[in-house]
Amino acid sequence: MRAIVCEEIDRLVLKELPLPERAEGEALVAIQRIGICGTDLHAYKGNQPFFTYPRVLGHELAGIIEEIGPNDAGLQPGDQVSIIPYLHCGHCIACRSGKTNCCASMQVMGVHVDGGMRERITVPVTHLLKADGLTLDETAMVEPLSIGAHAVRRASLQPGERVVVIGAGPIGLGVMAFAKQAGAYVIAVDRNLDRLELSRTWAGVDEIVQADDQALQRVSEITDGDYATAVFDATGNVHSMNGAIPYVAHGGQLIFVGLVKADITFHDPEFHKREMSMLGSRNATREDFEQVLSTLRSKKISMDGYVTHRAAFDELPSAMDTWLLPETQVVKAIVEL
Repeated sequence: MRAIVCEEIDRLVLKELPLPERAEGEALVAIQRIGICGTDLHAYKGNQPFFTYPRVLGHELAGIIEEIGPNDAGLQPGDQVSIIPYLHCGHCIACRSGKTNCCASMQVMGVHVDGGMRERITVPVTHLLKADGLTLDETAMVEPLSIGAHAVRRASLQPGERVVVIGAGPIGLGVMAFAKQAGAYVIAVDRNLDRLELSRTWAGVDEIVQADDQALQRVSEITDGDYATAVFDATGNVHSMNGAIPYVAHGGQLIFVGLVKADITFHDPEFHKREMSMLGSRNATREDFEQVLSTLRSKKISMDGYVTHRAAFDELPSAMDTWLLPETQVVKAIVEL
């Protein structure tokens, strides 16, 4: 079967790999769509902290079941499925408390183990969700949207709460959309004016603020000097993450959704005087995936404007460098098989 392997930094190779053999409790899935995530781009450029080479990338996946045994979920060959790419151990302290998204022995497809950037993949039946009623594009986007849904659920937002989301990339847009669904008043902050406009038209945010030297003052004005009771940083940028605390209201919380291969530092008096909470939000749980599936089926979220670029499978090695260029204006790229 064809597969695309990240052999080393800046090198994707199209090659032939053996067809995987399905074990007990697994399904053989034919991959139909692969979303390109910031994690894939960071791995390609050598900036992913949990990564070793060579690796088959790809964890935003839509597929069709080809082979499966008897299972409690009622899944059958021919079913269209979304894949939960976080392979948890099931018995560590996190898993025992239902926090499978931060398993102590986490194996993420496309990061710790080979992912779905290939024609066939074997997946535990427990990590498949039937995606009937969705397009293949929507099915592949369940995973990145679940990251945003999980971050919002982790923050326990209340209706009317004023929140700031820093970073209007695919993950930040998902945070904005689900924060709006939670009833929050959402302020989007980003450097890119086109991304900010997309935040308004796609995610329905209430205010947009360009991330310049006046951004903090603008957020202060919007919130009557209170700032935001919840601030989500979805940039994966160390400078943004280090500078996020001033946006947080006294008694508020800061949620780091993005991941960066660097140390995060802050001035303790600014942190302490707010008695603020600082949270990490990692991956998502099955509950988050099911929420996103329901949201997509109800047409509360559209792929229009979110998926901006696509390529055929064998075009990906050459397309990746192009998609990294700012002038390409990629929001979310999808690979088709």
